[in-house]
Amino acid sequence: MKEFWLFGLKQAYACLFGGFLLLVMVVTRYWYPIEGLHRYDFIFLAAIAFQLFMLAARLETLRESMVIVVFHLTATAMELFKTSDAIGSWQYPEEYLFGIGNVPLFTGFMYSAVGSYIARVWRLFDFQYTHYPARWQTVVLVSLIYLNFFTHHFIWDLRWVLLAVTVFLFWRTQVHFMIIKTHRWMPLLLGWFLVALFIWFAENIATYANVWVYPNQKAQWHMVSLAKLSSWYLLMLLSFVLVSLINNPIIRHAERQGAIIGKRRNQ
Repeated sequence: MKEFWLFGLKQAYACLFGGFLLLVMVVTRYWYPIEGLHRYDFIFLAAIAFQLFMLAARLETLRESMVIVVFHLTATAMELFKTSDAIGSWQYPEEYLFGIGNVPLFTGFMYSAVGSYIARVWRLFDFQYTHYPARWQTVVLVSLIYLNFFTHHFIWDLRWVLLAVTVFLFWRTQVHFMIIKTHRWMPLLLGWFLVALFIWFAENIATYANVWVYPNQKAQWHMVSLAKLSSWYLLMLLSFVLVSLINNPIIRHAERQGAIIGKRRNQ
């Protein structure tokens, strides 16, 4: 029970930036007294200020922030495409000054919150892995995932094929995480699903707060379709692999094998 409690506290601590951003979105939806500054612009400035605070307070490392910036840029490029007049997958209904095209600039921070969480939870729980696939395989996979977010509007949607490939590559992969002193483990695919599920809950809160809306939510708010879970699963996988490029995943079975070989040589 103590480990379970500390597990929840560490998870909440890892979600610090995402939780702050979601709180600002909800509060400003019902109470926003600042005249002369659009709500979206306030969210943008608040996100920048909180990121600087996290760096100054050493709650986030400089290397982690670099990955978050990369994810921010790639996600903004996708936002520009998805919200274009020709595509219109979703829209941002309020006015703003800080923005490009149909995209207010705070939107990149919503994706950065996912990257921030993964980078921080990786460090806080001392992630280690068994049966982790080769790096080039993960990079190729997430590159195809990113491309599919664009191409599925013009050709076949390959998300289910990409999900099948993900299962094929990672079905044996276990993530080992330390809460106090002992490493516990769970299937990595399950861990990703739980993260994607929480992102889907956050998305429902954000759309209810009118941060963005899907076409079926313009007249009246409805819960986001469960089908969006597949999109968040794939997008979260993209963020995970970006973080893995700087964190160099520790492979437990490789370490143990090396230790055994070293012991035999010493004998």
